[in-house]
Amino acid sequence: MNVLFYIACMNSIKTICVCGAGTMGSGIAQVTAQAGFKTIQFDVNENMLDKSKIAIEKSLSFLVNKEKITEENKQAILQNLSFTSDIKECKADLIIEAIIEKPEAKINLFNQLSIVNNTFTIYATNTSSISINEIANACSFKENVVGMHFFNPATIMKLVEVVKANTTSHATVSSIVAVCKQMNKVPVVCKDAPGFIVNRVARHYYLEAMKIVEQNMATIENIDCLLESTGFKMGPFKLMDLIGMDINYSVSNIVWEALNKPERLKPSTLQQQKVLAGELGRKTGKGFYKY
Repeated sequence: MNVLFYIACMNSIKTICVCGAGTMGSGIAQVTAQAGFKTIQFDVNENMLDKSKIAIEKSLSFLVNKEKITEENKQAILQNLSFTSDIKECKADLIIEAIIEKPEAKINLFNQLSIVNNTFTIYATNTSSISINEIANACSFKENVVGMHFFNPATIMKLVEVVKANTTSHATVSSIVAVCKQMNKVPVVCKDAPGFIVNRVARHYYLEAMKIVEQNMATIENIDCLLESTGFKMGPFKLMDLIGMDINYSVSNIVWEALNKPERLKPSTLQQQKVLAGELGRKTGKGFYKY
């Protein structure tokens, strides 16, 4: 391992660039800014950046009203944030991408960002299911690439999966673990594998619930009610609507195909129909429920 790289990685990360201004990117940007990091949010779509800024300000105002933070805290957090659609301004110690779930898009973004950043910059992908090895192997800075999988809503959920590619350095992993702790998150380190930990385990939570509905054994509402009464924060159908039907269905397909298409993990036709109909959940106003 390059000694200078190791020393640089172990130094405190001060600036973070969050790429993508959708729901997840907006949430991550708020989290990093709240933790005291200088945060740059990047998106090619300026309208998305405007929406993200409004969403973050609204979220922070809610925290002020709940007396979780003071007005002074809110203003300090907003001072940590800047927004840009110019990739040349995305210079940071840590890049966290939360863009479209397509490997070629993530790889292209990281390679573009490497031109404006130095050799010590860490590149973290928030992908929920794409292979970290696939992304890392397409970059010349393989030891700097790592998975940093937040859960929705990022401002509330404590868990972050820190996913190691075969080439990810120990220094990179250690730095991300330290950043997670500074953000008051709970980092869990794992190797790259289909679905990582949570999405591998959670497939049955979603798929079995949809099988029960398809077999007319119970209603969507009854299944959600039952599972919530046993201690789950959200039933599987409410959770799929929150995550986004397209994202959840894509993860199911990736895990199923990566594990050689076992029957027990076959994606649901019920969910496929929702995706084809554009009924993606909360973000479209309709999924398994209407919003």
